[in-house]
Amino acid sequence: MTRRCLGALGAVGAASVAVLAACGRDAGTPASGGSSDLEGGIRGAGATSQSTAQEAWMNGFMDANLQAFVDYAGGGSGAGRTKLAAGAVDFAGSDVAVDDDEAAGLGGVVELPLYVSPIALVYNLPGLDATDHVSMTGEVLARVLAGTITSWKDPALVALNEGTDLPDLDITVVHRSDDSGTTRTLTDYLSATAPQAWPYGSSETWPLEGQSGDGTSGVVQTVSAAPGTIGYADASKVPGSLGTVAVGEPGDFVACSSEAAAVTLSSSQLVEGDGGARLAYSLDYDAPGAYPVVLVSYLLARQDYEDADTAAVVRAYLSYAVSAQGQDLAALRAGCVPVPQALRSRAASAIAMISP
Repeated sequence: MTRRCLGALGAVGAASVAVLAACGRDAGTPASGGSSDLEGGIRGAGATSQSTAQEAWMNGFMDANLQAFVDYAGGGSGAGRTKLAAGAVDFAGSDVAVDDDEAAGLGGVVELPLYVSPIALVYNLPGLDATDHVSMTGEVLARVLAGTITSWKDPALVALNEGTDLPDLDITVVHRSDDSGTTRTLTDYLSATAPQAWPYGSSETWPLEGQSGDGTSGVVQTVSAAPGTIGYADASKVPGSLGTVAVGEPGDFVACSSEAAAVTLSSSQLVEGDGGARLAYSLDYDAPGAYPVVLVSYLLARQDYEDADTAAVVRAYLSYAVSAQGQDLAALRAGCVPVPQALRSRAASAIAMISP
């Protein structure tokens, strides 16, 4: 976890740290004595943004349920949703909420926004400390990423960063080469905030040509290797050697942090669908003190399973992920934002709809 996310999260509590140290059946440590009547195995796939959190949830869950097994393969949001629809996996992770047609194709779906993390706009600028935070409004950020601002010395950037010695370098935008929920999150923000500067709409596929990287690690690696670059990545995956953009308006630029992302989440609307089985956030980009570029990633499950043991393990696993213990553990391991108690209560009601 990056230092910036650690500082924002603050002290989660000694009890959670003890849980982190104890859990992990695959870590070579003895089980902590957890036991239950739960038996069976389930498989998941989907958003790679959740991978570290899923690892924390799986290890903690299996440590407490010694006869149960959970596996999560990643592979991307679209692949996860496709595999869930085909019956190839029992649950999925998706950085994009399902639409009504997808939900109907699954015969009913439980959808829970359980992984929340800021998306950092990362840059490599020689001479600037990583804590300096180059500031951009939503419109200027859109113009940079769209390629209409091409120099770090552009007057629009200089005016927003008085006192910062921006280098005289061309801007190279680095985007994801794969279809990505992270790309969708960023383009959602750009199209909502600056539609004239960003006329390309919202998409999981980056709409422009240029330098790219495969997955989060590819973008981070490319930006790290080339001065003048700017890219985007889940904040928990950003090394301390790279700078991050502070986003907002003059007088209210907000640096990327889990704390500021939590402000966005708390001011946003939670929308229910299908009688409370589907929970999705409609993000508020304008809350004071909020970092607006926030990834909300979902855990998806069927409402109905042919096998009773599978249904029971899916219910129990999702319940663990949404619990205070599961959320604190994921925050420690992945740097994500623990979801609020109000969501945890509504998620419990949605999970109760899962049945054989």
